[in-house]
Amino acid sequence: MSRRHRCCACSFCVFYNIVLCFLLSLLIFWLIFLPKEPKLLVTNASLTQFDFFTTNNTLFYNLALNITIRNPNRRVGIYYNRIEAIANYRKNRFAMVTLTSTPFYQGHKNTTTLQQVLVEGQQVVVFGEHDISKFNSETAAGFYSIDVQLAVKVRVRFGKFKTDYYTPSRNINCKLKVPLSLKQTSADGFETTKCGNVNIFSDPDSAG
Repeated sequence: MSRRHRCCACSFCVFYNIVLCFLLSLLIFWLIFLPKEPKLLVTNASLTQFDFFTTNNTLFYNLALNITIRNPNRRVGIYYNRIEAIANYRKNRFAMVTLTSTPFYQGHKNTTTLQQVLVEGQQVVVFGEHDISKFNSETAAGFYSIDVQLAVKVRVRFGKFKTDYYTPSRNINCKLKVPLSLKQTSADGFETTKCGNVNIFSDPDSAG
């Protein structure tokens, strides 16, 4: 083998070993911390107004939410820079609100509760005939199927190491059955609902 070929082979081996050591170190680091996704629960939700007027296609709403966030990790902390709630009815977005006015840190095995988050206002939405029929039937029943998506911007702390702030590419989903508190019907009160699609550790998108 020529000297040139021996040098190339040697360089490749060195590069391969560096990459292997890096991946092994990353795996060991990950196994030590083994982060579990946060648990998000909507512990209470109620509507004091949810009226749709077909004359101008306007939805008037007043939605109150209590949200609990649990960090189950022993060695991992989470900094929440921003949490936004996006409310949808029949796949139509009708509201978006920032839940936290100031960033906060959630330590190990810690629970944070966001109480009496108010989502209120009016929004022009376009409902088809089936959507209006569903709206009328849910009005009669006294509760509504509302999907609340949570968009978060976070940074993670592994021991003394901190990531940059980033936004997971997929929003957290909370599929709610929300009672209208002004209606005297047979509908039960709100049941605590676990949010799904939590991918803070497994699905980072960007630092934006």
